[in-house]
Amino acid sequence: MTHRYLPMTEDDRREMLETVGASDVSELFSDIPKSVRLDQGLDVRKALSEPALIEYFQTLAARNDSIKKYPSFLGAGVYDHHIPSTVDAVISRSEFYTAYTPYQPEVSQGELQAVYEFQSMIATLTGMEIANSSMYDGHTSLAEAALMAATQKRMKKQTILISETVHPEARDVVQTFVNGPRLNLETVPSEKGVTDVQALKEMISSDVAGVIVQYPNFYGTIEDLTQLREAADEVGALLIVKSNPLALGVLTPPGDFGADVVVGDTQPFGIQGQYGGPHCGYFATKKTFMRKVPGRLVGETVDEEGQRGYVLTLQAREQHIRRDKATSNICSNQALNALASSVAMSAFGKKGVKEMAVQNVQKAHYAKTSLKDAGFTIVHDGPHFNEFVVDVGRPAVEVNKELFSEGIIGGLDLGRFSPEQEQHMLVCVTELRKKEEIDQFVAALKAKK
Repeated sequence: MTHRYLPMTEDDRREMLETVGASDVSELFSDIPKSVRLDQGLDVRKALSEPALIEYFQTLAARNDSIKKYPSFLGAGVYDHHIPSTVDAVISRSEFYTAYTPYQPEVSQGELQAVYEFQSMIATLTGMEIANSSMYDGHTSLAEAALMAATQKRMKKQTILISETVHPEARDVVQTFVNGPRLNLETVPSEKGVTDVQALKEMISSDVAGVIVQYPNFYGTIEDLTQLREAADEVGALLIVKSNPLALGVLTPPGDFGADVVVGDTQPFGIQGQYGGPHCGYFATKKTFMRKVPGRLVGETVDEEGQRGYVLTLQAREQHIRRDKATSNICSNQALNALASSVAMSAFGKKGVKEMAVQNVQKAHYAKTSLKDAGFTIVHDGPHFNEFVVDVGRPAVEVNKELFSEGIIGGLDLGRFSPEQEQHMLVCVTELRKKEEIDQFVAALKAKK
């Protein structure tokens, strides 16, 4: 029989005991007082054969319900999108699947080229000049941007302003990061589902290093980056934009509005939801800040024979330079997931990414209109990408349980973040949702009104 692991045989046990000079296992543990030793056998069920064990675990796995079984209207940072079959075919290749951070980059040309392509695509999508080789996820990428903003001037600024419309969990992560260097994180209130620009202008001071917004924001609404850029410019603060990269297939890139840093998560491109991670954060910025970028930058060059080659251009992290000079303590990148996103974006192509984004807009608009026609109130009704907030008239947590019993995964219960929003549900509609599924969702909500 072929084993999935190497079991310990009796000969193995005897040889190990002889090596340490013990006659049996009880002698091996004789130094442990009898009062704390177990004097009976473990209450463990009889071992199963390999086929029986596999069948047992498959039975347990079959009890799980997922987006593979039910249509999902849940988003808020983790989305159900089409993943081309080429993604798994490429990332499952041994030279990629087992590759770690290239410490000897000159012998890892394939890995470096894959990362370089990822950087190029992200820079194009965001409208920025450079992008790094990836981060752990979108939230930590945002936190790194906040720290970078606070180290730009010789007279260090201590305050970061973050919009209330940024994902609540992302705000929590940023708060955790800024606690170390003792920076002040202040929240800018929202008005009608977008950042309150007037409130932002009143909060702006010479101590503000950066202004953080999300585009589209947590509620799915499109922020006016022009006004936010102007407000940040009043004190020379950096404008940091957290953005869904798929949305940039149809929205004007933040770079075109003058954003200084654009961050986010490439999970919408080729990465499964997989219980919330691992994902792949991206970090794009202007060349001005190149030496402050966390992680790595891969560059393209030519060798002495004129052949194209790739090198690790910058590694501004604590393992490579003096710790007090390091811009971040990030010690790796999400190379495999970055590759998955690169393969997905390549498979879609520029036209495909745009078409996919347009489908998200159209299907979300259809769902929103259908809910309005069914008598529901759309909260913060305005321009959206693929998410919007609906008032379901009852606690959303109860409605979601009832929807699930009918084979539908509902939207996010916003009551998790604030009691006054307990009847509000953040609904996400991607290109994978069929008209019949949307109609079923609307009908089920209407029946529970």
